[in-house]
Amino acid sequence: MLPPQPASPVDPEALRRTLASFPTGIVLVTAQDYDGAPVGMLANSFTSVSLDPPLVSLAFANSSSTWPRLRDASLLRVSVLGTEHHALVSQLAGPTAQRFVGLECALRSEDAALLGSPATLSAAPERIIEAGDHDLALLRVLEVEQDREIDPLVFYARRLHRLAT
Repeated sequence: MLPPQPASPVDPEALRRTLASFPTGIVLVTAQDYDGAPVGMLANSFTSVSLDPPLVSLAFANSSSTWPRLRDASLLRVSVLGTEHHALVSQLAGPTAQRFVGLECALRSEDAALLGSPATLSAAPERIIEAGDHDLALLRVLEVEQDREIDPLVFYARRLHRLAT
């Protein structure tokens, strides 16, 4: 039996608005470029996939100019944004060339992980799956760090929020 077909295609903007009703975290995915400079981008598609082997996933738009540079890296850092990072989001979501200007003090020099994060993972690309207008990246987790004293930022209805306690 074939699955039911919609009467008309789903409007992308309607889908975006609908999915915005699902709260997520927001992460900064970073690597060191060939010249040692940080390269990275924000994402809210971060998902746990498997504990054995330890896998997480992220989805990246095919139109991204940053994703090819991250895809080619042998090691990625995934830093969960904390409440103190709220002021950095606009810059980190901005033009690629400006994302890390002046943020040297906010990044670990040895691996470009974001300092002050509630959680940071080191991961290696395991598999890339083409998924419509995105690539779904499966990443093998190699190392984890956690700071339970720092609350994460929450992305909901296209805005950043703090957790209510």
